[in-house]
Amino acid sequence: MGKEHALLLPNHRSDIDWLVGWVLAQRSGCLGSSIAVMKKSSKFLPVIGWSMWFSEYLFLERSWAKDENTIKAGLQRLRDYPQPFWLALFVEGTRFTQAKLVAAQEYATSQGLPIPRNVLIPRTKGFVSAVSHMRSFVPAIYDITVAIPKSSPSPTMLRLFKGQSSVVHVHIKRHLMKELPEMDEAVAQWCKDLFVEKDKLLDKHIAEDTFSDQPLQDIGRPAKPLLVVCSWACIVGYGALKFLQQSSLLSSWRGIALSAFILAIVTFLMQILILFTQSERSTPAKVAAGKPRMTGRVQQQ
Repeated sequence: MGKEHALLLPNHRSDIDWLVGWVLAQRSGCLGSSIAVMKKSSKFLPVIGWSMWFSEYLFLERSWAKDENTIKAGLQRLRDYPQPFWLALFVEGTRFTQAKLVAAQEYATSQGLPIPRNVLIPRTKGFVSAVSHMRSFVPAIYDITVAIPKSSPSPTMLRLFKGQSSVVHVHIKRHLMKELPEMDEAVAQWCKDLFVEKDKLLDKHIAEDTFSDQPLQDIGRPAKPLLVVCSWACIVGYGALKFLQQSSLLSSWRGIALSAFILAIVTFLMQILILFTQSERSTPAKVAAGKPRMTGRVQQQ
């Protein structure tokens, strides 16, 4: 992990799955070269969305007619990427909620598909396009399954801002890109089968509060990012203190009013960020009709 190009296929379970991905990438040494496919409105989020924009994430409008060229151009840029990169693709198209699960179950019933219990039905066009364009230079696909233990509250942005911790369990399988089928339809079916197995894995986690009996793999916490963050915190903090001392911003009513106004804007922007990350407020992705099909496939560890 962190030493090869990889396409990531996580389930979209919590409000801050993107942060789970950032933590994994940071501990694997490739946070600076990790990108994801996100909905277009995400790039307007205060601070976090802007950082995604500057990092050249792929932003889509959830319309294949509009997004096909965006995906192709973005994937083409990655061909000559100088460092090992991760590209995360949330093929469910939206965050998991009970209301969306009911809709997915109704659709699956009408189409003769396996009934999902813990995931949504994957939308495979983007995945098929990614495999088609990345097969020659990306050696691996990481099947990532995220689950919340029963003893831990669901992680949210609001909990993070309050300084409250949450526990997240992550299960990762590595698949070789060269082992995927050649035909587009077979690649799409491979993705659907993967999520059937992911659903079963989440059933096991719900029943046993763990993914498997295998020992946990410690990927460590590198010291370099901590030093970088502490250094920048000291520099910014020192600069802010000097600015306040020299500008006498808080020595007059006008300065106090200006400071209060700036604080109100920051609070408002953070509130927008918190509301945006809540799963209940996310918009569902439309699932295109397809031919009825019943399949299953066991993925190797």
